[in-house]
Amino acid sequence: MDTWTTWIFVMCALLAGQGSEAQEVSCGTAPLNNNRIVGGQNAQPGVWPWQVSLHYNPFRSHICGGTLINEQWVLTAAHCILNSSASLWTLYMGRINQNGPNANEVIRTLSQDVIVHPDYNATLITNDIALMKLSSPVNFTDFIRPICLAGNGSQFTNSTSCWATGWGRITANESLTGLQTLQQVEVPVVENDLCGFFYEFVSNANIIPSMICAGVEGRGVCSGDSGGPLQCLQNNQWIQAGITSFVVPCALGFPDVYSRVTSFETWVRSQVTQSNVSFVTFSKAVGTVDTAYASQLTFAVILATIFLQ
Repeated sequence: MDTWTTWIFVMCALLAGQGSEAQEVSCGTAPLNNNRIVGGQNAQPGVWPWQVSLHYNPFRSHICGGTLINEQWVLTAAHCILNSSASLWTLYMGRINQNGPNANEVIRTLSQDVIVHPDYNATLITNDIALMKLSSPVNFTDFIRPICLAGNGSQFTNSTSCWATGWGRITANESLTGLQTLQQVEVPVVENDLCGFFYEFVSNANIIPSMICAGVEGRGVCSGDSGGPLQCLQNNQWIQAGITSFVVPCALGFPDVYSRVTSFETWVRSQVTQSNVSFVTFSKAVGTVDTAYASQLTFAVILATIFLQ
């Protein structure tokens, strides 16, 4: 082997090694998130680096959120998938503003049709989960990173503090195209029995174990947030507890309902067979919830207890 060939071989090996190291990041870590965020406000770049914006090409606009779970797969809600054809979707990672410059943004199409859970029921809104495979892997940066998924055995107890993010409406009457900046809001987990009590009187929705609820009056998600994450912090690592599924109505006192990620670990692993997805057990009992709406939740629990007796 001559000197020139040897030099090329060594340089290629070094570059390959650098590329591998660049992808070795821990899930759920956001270097630009100082954990001092407050609810109901614009998110800053890099605070939620796994947030994805799903654009449905026929509408030429954002319709749902999603989360990056590794370098080539995105998790979202099945009800967001108006058509599973790969050619109809464009996904944006690292995006903050829907109508402005996004210096850290990466855009991808899909390499295959969207995978919708085979047991998804649009009437009952059960098994509301789907996977999207990007046309090519993304390089991880401070602004684009994967989230951890809640693994089997995770426990999200009543009042656990979590965060919801998305570009959805702030109020039920607002235009979806009117809100341009990614929003973030802190919400407490609401146990399923209490959540079911709320929905028993306003809809035919049945809150089942594969769902998780969170939110109180004035704090929650709305149209356009669907498919995005309910994420909870444990030991400086963000873990996705839920996928935004449905709510009646927007942030007006009813808990929001999410697909419980732990219920779908086996299915996700069966679909993402050649890529690493990190499942982490969430075990923290209760988070720190803002007292202003923790008291609302406590009052709701008391009322529910009285009526359920």
